[in-house]
Amino acid sequence: LPGLEDVTSDMLLKNPQLTVSVDRDKALSQGVTPLQVENALYYGFGQRQISTIYTPSNEYLVIMELEPRFQADPAQLSKLYITSSSGALVPLDAVSAQVRGFGPLQVNHSGQLPSVTVSFNLKPGVSIGDAVNEITRLARTELPADITTSFTGTAQAFQASLRGMGFLLILTIFIIYMILGILYESFIHPLTILSALPFAGFGALLTLLVFHVELSIYAYVGVIMLVGLVKKNGIIMIDFALNAERKEGKNARDSIYEACVVRFRPIMMTTMATLFGTLPIALGFGAGAESRRPLGLAVVGGLLFSQLITLFVTPVIYTYFDELKARFGKRKAGLRPGTEPAGPAPAG
Repeated sequence: LPGLEDVTSDMLLKNPQLTVSVDRDKALSQGVTPLQVENALYYGFGQRQISTIYTPSNEYLVIMELEPRFQADPAQLSKLYITSSSGALVPLDAVSAQVRGFGPLQVNHSGQLPSVTVSFNLKPGVSIGDAVNEITRLARTELPADITTSFTGTAQAFQASLRGMGFLLILTIFIIYMILGILYESFIHPLTILSALPFAGFGALLTLLVFHVELSIYAYVGVIMLVGLVKKNGIIMIDFALNAERKEGKNARDSIYEACVVRFRPIMMTTMATLFGTLPIALGFGAGAESRRPLGLAVVGGLLFSQLITLFVTPVIYTYFDELKARFGKRKAGLRPGTEPAGPAPAG
């Protein structure tokens, strides 16, 4: 992969090894089972304990094995014999084949399974998210189906950090919706206030894309911060419009228009104060600012874009929901939209 460097592996296939392959058909025809072949090899090379000698002061393990001078020579395998079911001695060569090759110097394990670790570093300008995606794609297409893969170290921490961020963002929006619904005693007005969130998220992602910054954990934190910052502007307008409707008797269009005019200055003041407070983080000033820069870019870009859109979109959504609420109220009362209840007949 072009974005990686210093790729190393702990699988070193340089150890000479001898593989004994049992021919099951020949073994069964001579009354020998594969288990007997395994036991014969284990008795000769596996140091199997067969008994224990107890003395008044100590105990000694009885180990059955070949003499070391026979263990060092692979040719001695031809001198091993196995007792068949009929009692005859069958040489190991008659029921197996020996293949010379190379194997690993050591067999590492991960979760009781043999494993191989491939380590890598990233080239300058390559994000760990892109590297993880490329490695996953390559492993899915090149490795056999019986091999499972997983990341460790920094790549694992990166995956773990992003695994719950989507759920956390949805949970944040849901909790804010519940709080706003309890505050305004309505299911519709919280949707109006939260209508600017998609534009803020789009602005944050667009800013990160323009500046070639990956969506890291800090950028996710910035997007979650936008949820609280952006809804504040909607609350300022919607709260004023609702008071105008309830106390002054104005309709939805006039009340939201007056809210936009009257609340324009405090909305701009709070937004600009937040922008100038976050701008040093976005520009990357101070020690360790590179890691916090995605957070600042996400907040600044999301606020700028949502600020330009909120003053125009939120009033439209407010009036639309008000009309929808009026139509729904008429249908619930058993009336069709555009009709009025018939009054008493005029006297003749």
